[in-house]
Amino acid sequence: MAYNIVTIVGSIRKQSFSLKIANALAKLAPASLNLDVTTLEGISFFNQDLEAAPPADWLAFREKLQKSNGVLFVTPEYNRSVPGVLKNAIDVASRPYGKSSFLGKPVGIIGNSPGPLGGVSAVKHLQNILPGISGPILGQPEAYLNGVGDAFDEQGELTKEALKTVLQQYLDAFAAFVAKQNG
Repeated sequence: MAYNIVTIVGSIRKQSFSLKIANALAKLAPASLNLDVTTLEGISFFNQDLEAAPPADWLAFREKLQKSNGVLFVTPEYNRSVPGVLKNAIDVASRPYGKSSFLGKPVGIIGNSPGPLGGVSAVKHLQNILPGISGPILGQPEAYLNGVGDAFDEQGELTKEALKTVLQQYLDAFAAFVAKQNG
């Protein structure tokens, strides 16, 4: 049996490194994981006034998460934090209060950047945001992917072997974590 993992891409840029990494992860995933690469451009802004009759895009995103066996965030860092679209998606999925769609789901977080820091601040902010609305968060190994600007070819395929090795090691640890949490 393969565990269904919603793999949330924290950037909506068409050629984002986060999307390329998420797609590479889906190809590298062991047979025990099915990574459903999920982009956020269709999720409308959270507004508590709409909670009585939530928009269809909110309901679809919440349902996708609720049916999953876990969540994997792949995010860049914007201004030392998470992108606004990612925070908005978390706000949408964590409502209504006490009924978070992330609740009980094992979580993995991968930060990335073409620069030297690998999205560490974004990852740390997610580690601050998620407790209380999600399940357990994989603590080790941590994944801060730096220098990703030259890791892909023109078709978006991962070509940097060192990065492939890091992603494979992370996926192996995440697969074991998901199996333990769902066991």
